[in-house]
Amino acid sequence: MGSSAKKKREKKKDFQKQKLKVGKARPKADNHTDTSFRSKAIVLNQQLDVNAPSQTATFLHHVSLLSSRSDSQRRDSLAYLTSHVASTPKGNALPITTNALLGSLCPLILDGSAGVRNQLLKLLQTLPNEGIRDHVTKMLPYMRAGMTHLSRDIRATAIDFLSFLIKVAGPELVSSPGGWYQTLECFTTVLGWRSADASKWSSNKASFGGDAKSTARIMQVLAEFLQAGLAGDEAADSRVGPLAADYPLWFTSSLLTPVKSNAYAYLNLFGQQTEDENQILDDREDRLRVFVTHFQPRILAGADAAKQEGGELGRASGLLARTLDRTQNADTAGDHRRRISLPVSNRPRNSSSSP
Repeated sequence: MGSSAKKKREKKKDFQKQKLKVGKARPKADNHTDTSFRSKAIVLNQQLDVNAPSQTATFLHHVSLLSSRSDSQRRDSLAYLTSHVASTPKGNALPITTNALLGSLCPLILDGSAGVRNQLLKLLQTLPNEGIRDHVTKMLPYMRAGMTHLSRDIRATAIDFLSFLIKVAGPELVSSPGGWYQTLECFTTVLGWRSADASKWSSNKASFGGDAKSTARIMQVLAEFLQAGLAGDEAADSRVGPLAADYPLWFTSSLLTPVKSNAYAYLNLFGQQTEDENQILDDREDRLRVFVTHFQPRILAGADAAKQEGGELGRASGLLARTLDRTQNADTAGDHRRRISLPVSNRPRNSSSSP
């Protein structure tokens, strides 16, 4: 009886009309499906290329973006070029020549963004050293312009670029056209050492040289530059000995075939007469003569005045003085080696000695 009564109540419930209340929605059925959502579509203006661009096309694209108006775009392009050059195996050529690449990179030495200049220095450090040495003349004018720029930050970064160039291509730098004379002019200008009078240097140092830290950094790079241009060739001096067993092989290095192209360009036999500022000073003695004649009094006076300041300037002046002492000692030692390496028949005889 109980079970049958329950079944009758459930069957009767299916046919009962549900009462609705005002303001209350009808309850949803158990098999209800929600269709209130809306579909969204993506419209493409053009079809995507299924073929990805090659690494060469991407490299050239980022090279073209180096002249972009956006600082972040130039910095990101330099970062991509840095990673590409660093990942390129040694001996493999880049998509473009080093000459063309440096033509786009060198103007960024004067860029107003510090991030762009710092990323450019990282890119130059990853390039092959041989390519940097072959194109020193292309980079040097931009570095000299950066050293004498009105912006203190650009001047400081240009000093870092010059320090990098000295380490990578020091001999090529000091022997390039105007690389010795004009670069020393830039150093004396940025330091305010335009006169041998120390009092005049003290009055001009704050106008352009900057604070003590940046001035000390400039003096440090100046010492590196003088070391590269005035240091003696120890390898060449070691080959010259006083032993008679070496005869007649003395000075054979001067009789060998030159290992570089246009070895006698510094003579300027068939070109126009150049000024002292643009001469190719390929010989150390010529660079020493120009330094002693035009720059030594000013640099010595400036170093003495900086030594009196003490602190970072005093330490930098001490480094500069030691560099000048080493170059002078190298010059004296080279002359002594050349004198003792002369053949016995060419040495001057003592008048008091017996025949």
